[in-house]
Amino acid sequence: MMKKLLTTILLLGMMGAPLFSMTENETREWVLTLPSITTENDAGVELRKLLRQAASTGSERPVIIDIPRGVYHFYPETAPEQQIYISNHDQQPAHRIGIPLQGLKNTTLRGNGSTFIFHGRMLPFLLQYCSDITISDINIAVDSPLAGEGRIVEIAEDSVTLQFSPTPAWSVEDGKFCISGRGWKLSPNHALGFRPDGAMLAHGLWGDMLWNFPAEQVGENGVRFRTGEKGKQYKLAVGDTLVLRNAWRPHPGMLLYRAYNTTLNNVVFHDSLGMALIAQRSKDIHINGGGCLRAPGRFHTTAADATHFSNCAGLILVENATYEGMMDDAINVHATCPAITKVISPTCFIARFMHGQAYGFEIALPGEKLQFIHGKTLENTETTCEVEDVQIIDAKNLQITLKTPLPEGIGVGDAVENADWHPQVIFRNNTVRHNRARGALFTTPRPVLVEGNHFDHSSGSAILLAGDAQGWYESGRCLDVTIRNNTFEHNLTSLYQFTHAIISICPEVRMPDKQKTRYHNNVRIEGNTFITHRVPLLYAISASGVSFRDNHITYTDRYPAAKNTQSFILHYCDDMKVDTPTEKP
Repeated sequence: MMKKLLTTILLLGMMGAPLFSMTENETREWVLTLPSITTENDAGVELRKLLRQAASTGSERPVIIDIPRGVYHFYPETAPEQQIYISNHDQQPAHRIGIPLQGLKNTTLRGNGSTFIFHGRMLPFLLQYCSDITISDINIAVDSPLAGEGRIVEIAEDSVTLQFSPTPAWSVEDGKFCISGRGWKLSPNHALGFRPDGAMLAHGLWGDMLWNFPAEQVGENGVRFRTGEKGKQYKLAVGDTLVLRNAWRPHPGMLLYRAYNTTLNNVVFHDSLGMALIAQRSKDIHINGGGCLRAPGRFHTTAADATHFSNCAGLILVENATYEGMMDDAINVHATCPAITKVISPTCFIARFMHGQAYGFEIALPGEKLQFIHGKTLENTETTCEVEDVQIIDAKNLQITLKTPLPEGIGVGDAVENADWHPQVIFRNNTVRHNRARGALFTTPRPVLVEGNHFDHSSGSAILLAGDAQGWYESGRCLDVTIRNNTFEHNLTSLYQFTHAIISICPEVRMPDKQKTRYHNNVRIEGNTFITHRVPLLYAISASGVSFRDNHITYTDRYPAAKNTQSFILHYCDDMKVDTPTEKP
């Protein structure tokens, strides 16, 4: 089936392809160069012609698509449309795709420092059914971000007045503040605050500031919000900037789906309509440099995670990148574990995607092995079962047939994950700063190395080892994690989800007292530097074989101490080797 679909994509790509002349360089690569495009004209039309031409050359020689340095605009009206389910996003009937890299092999898109601006509601990049793709030196932006930013110019007893820039477009309608772009309009209901130096407000709240106050326009660029007593509780100051947003995430900036051996060199996301990069059912991904960087004059970058890897395999290597101003995490790696809702026979059952933002993509194919998870205790079965057949009932339900019977004790209410599709992760020499939620999340049994990073003022936990089979249904118990030689600087200033400590080992286990085996195992936290106010350093539940040693700490009074100032909080843990860090002035 996959081979047939790939052939179809290639044939569609070749239809109507113009006969471009190609340059053969000394290394016997074919070089296709984007022609000159008038400013603000649609660059998508010409670039997609080059992609079709690259597909028609086959894979005998590498192809380089060369983009002369410049600013290029992409519009939804000419972009191809495709229905596709994207993990951890609000599912859309279809996506307009600005740059579809489909059915390509051994191809490089070389941007030479260009900026690509995507207008309206689009999926800017799609890499699908392709291998050995490199994208380099491109800055990605959208014309109208999903968040409005206003600088506080006045704080009164019962109101806060903000001054807004013109992008995205904003208005006050029937007492509500609205922002809009090409083909969309929304009324924000939450706010995040940033100090003039770029640091996020340390308001200590569980979640964002609620911000659905009555609004009135004041002058040409001002909006006064009637906040009542809330304005005082949020501890705002004149000069702070508020990012007004809601939780809508229709399109990521780049999607990898069945993409193999992908490299992103110095690819920068300034903003996106969802996560910046999401990879699903893809293998071997290397990110070097780039990241999520604020556009000039902006505090917000992505509407959710910077990078997100769902049901991937091989090696995920992220290094030398900078991630700032995100509304969620710099990196999140996990599997998806649908719930078993019906057992038809000992070898056949119905599995259902349980979260409204994660369904419709492949969990398993015939010949792959499944692992099973006890829903109440989050324990994995020791045995795996090979898949005989998968029938798609609808986007949320699958009928799976196994070659051998289900493991004993597994039934309705338990969950299933693909035992073959878990990645190894290396996250090193990166900077994560001034973002909401957490720094990095890892939920995979393959080796994880977190080394040489600077977690600088992430408002929640710097590192979270997660896992659940009742909420997001994101699984992959950690069995080999090394966290070493990192600097953790003033994390945990706001109490977002799973933020019990700077490093939080926090799977969602309903009945930890009933466990025979702990969820996360073999976590080494060594040689790190903590610069922090008085907050817990390590929280763990359902963990075994965790060591915390040879770490150094400096305490400051920059932020208030947490209610619980214990350094270590451990519940239902075994074989823990935790040493007090060396305190430095």
